Amino acid sequence: MTLHWTLLPATALAEHAAQWDALNREAGNLPFLETDFLIPLLAVFGTGRERVALAREGEMLVAAAVVAPAGMGRWQTFQPSQLPLGAWIARPDAQMERLANSLIGALPGMNLALGLTQLDPLLAPRPAESGRLSTLDYIDTAWVDVDTDFDTYWEARGKNLRGNVRKQRNKLEADGLDPRLEILTDAAEVADALRQYGELEAASWKADTGTAVGAENLQGRFYQDMLERFCRRGEAQIWRYRFGDAVAAMDLCISAGKTLVILKTAFDAQHKSVSPASLMHQDAFREIFETRRFERIEFYGRVMEWHTRWTGQQRRLYHATAYRWSAISQLHARLRKPARNDAQVASA
Repeated sequence: MTLHWTLLPATALAEHAAQWDALNREAGNLPFLETDFLIPLLAVFGTGRERVALAREGEMLVAAAVVAPAGMGRWQTFQPSQLPLGAWIARPDAQMERLANSLIGALPGMNLALGLTQLDPLLAPRPAESGRLSTLDYIDTAWVDVDTDFDTYWEARGKNLRGNVRKQRNKLEADGLDPRLEILTDAAEVADALRQYGELEAASWKADTGTAVGAENLQGRFYQDMLERFCRRGEAQIWRYRFGDAVAAMDLCISAGKTLVILKTAFDAQHKSVSPASLMHQDAFREIFETRRFERIEFYGRVMEWHTRWTGQQRRLYHATAYRWSAISQLHARLRKPARNDAQVASA
């Protein structure tokens, strides 16, 4: 059946939200690929050059993407740092190479390549390379399967984590501090919670990089709009961990179906010695394992040492590049090869 792409301004995504979100539910059902995440993300971090691309076979929507120009003769999926995966969704039975090569021809201008960034093999199995499609490793990410009771899960964690958490709780008790987890789900609580979250980040290294969430900055505008949307649907959780009255750690989380995604974590560096984020995660994970609302907790970021304390599960995300002609792919590979060789020599 013939594949037909429709290209629209990014502002048209709201008009097609029902179709996009229905396809996302078929394609893995990740919360950050829903329109309630993408619309505020585009409003704050879009440049105005992005396009919504919808692929149909007959009346059936088989793929959808938000793409933007990425240099002369090249487009790529919309990929600001706040979005864990590229803005690309497709039916499980759709062939990536066919979709991508068809989209290259549909996009305006003389296009030579299309980059599909930060793909998850769990949702988009990594395709075999060909003359017109190449792939590249991105990062390893980790997740926790909620498939047992919490005590069994906790006993399977390393002795260091279990021992440290026990010592930290004993220290708090000796200091007269009562740790307490609060799970916020009301849209009316988001603005104040983000103010507190921003205060934690402002006291960290993120303040120097400009990536801290603030009430008046772009990060704050995006997270408030997005989290309020998800709260109104009952699919957002802000974990707030207190030592007495003081906020010691926070997580920003959203969900879809049986998957919870932890988007951001912050903690008060003054309490670093008692690892408030670890204590918060223990209490929050216990809640998840006991309620069984979710089957998977996703971190969706580069695997850090602290992730490995909570899970042994990892998988590798990847990039894919589709080329208009195989000759372009071969030229690109030759141009990249010297750089790779130079890196190997430098590391020898």
